[in-house]
Amino acid sequence: MTHPDIESEETGLSKLKKIWDNFEGYCCVLTLSAMSLIVFAQILSRFIFHASLSWSEEITRYLLVWTTFFGGAYCVRQGAHVGIEAFTMLLPKKAKKILAIVVMVGTIFLCAVIFKFGINLVTSLFSRNQLSPAMRIPIAYAYLAVPVGVGLFIVRYIQNIIIAIRDFNKNDKPKDDAAETES
Repeated sequence: MTHPDIESEETGLSKLKKIWDNFEGYCCVLTLSAMSLIVFAQILSRFIFHASLSWSEEITRYLLVWTTFFGGAYCVRQGAHVGIEAFTMLLPKKAKKILAIVVMVGTIFLCAVIFKFGINLVTSLFSRNQLSPAMRIPIAYAYLAVPVGVGLFIVRYIQNIIIAIRDFNKNDKPKDDAAETES
């Protein structure tokens, strides 16, 4: 029998793991919902009150940038990015796995370069105190999506590499095939 505190801790950890595993997806839902509400408010404002919200287009644009980077990281986590498979289809299974790991490592290096330039850009924008035209907030917050998003890409690629290495020698046959052979 387990202690109730341990059970609640495991439940808490599993909830935390679920949030982390779906973090980018939750962020996409949040930013897309905010964008939808803001655009809806803008439409109401224009057509019912005959007055435009000066900040709605700007914030929606910035939210779209954030959504793009969150969505990209979510796709990395799900393995949903587009890849050219014409060459890899000719390789044996082990070679495909090795190539996939090499590609992910190369992508991490590319993301690290983008991350570095993104940090430099955001730091520069914060030091210049440049403000956005309509909302008058530091423009660096919009550009912060680049290093944050690419940082999430890196974390997710590292997770995928760990999983690929852990599962490297596992059999690739689906479980359903084993059940069919038994019957």
